[in-house]
Amino acid sequence: MEPSLEILRALHFAADKHRKQRRKGADRDPYINHPIAVAEVLAREAGVRSAKLLQAAVLHDTIEDTETTPEELERHFGRRVRRLVEEVTDDKKLPSAERKRLQIEHAPKLSKKARRIKLADKICNLRDMAHTPPAGWSLERRVTYLEWSQQVVAGCRGASPKLERLFDRTLRAARAALDRESGPG
Repeated sequence: MEPSLEILRALHFAADKHRKQRRKGADRDPYINHPIAVAEVLAREAGVRSAKLLQAAVLHDTIEDTETTPEELERHFGRRVRRLVEEVTDDKKLPSAERKRLQIEHAPKLSKKARRIKLADKICNLRDMAHTPPAGWSLERRVTYLEWSQQVVAGCRGASPKLERLFDRTLRAARAALDRESGPG
């Protein structure tokens, strides 16, 4: 199948699976905007052309955040996409603090392609944290998120110098935005 059609098929699947979900930001954007942004960072900003990697980016939250099963992903998109998605999937049965700890611990063990998805995901999340943060998140909680993201990404280094530089620039910009928000002092 034509690579662009493979990606469109993944977009359609993800849009259907995430159709009732909204982002946590004050704007409550449709959730599908996030996986699209992750794939777009990979394609536009990192030059990724692999249809399988872009499909996995679009689908990266389907197992974690919807009723999608790994078997269902494999049936529709093949074993390679399933495995990439599984690599970046958190176990939502665990408490949030444990999931965060495990992301830091597991990041260096991810495949290079999974680390690229993780980098793009963190870049998108930092942009959101700086400009459309989750409703009700204090400035302190947002700063803590930036610090945690930096720890996760430390384990992803070596996967893509381009994405790593982009993450570093995005982190600096997010910190600057939060510093401006906190005011003088």
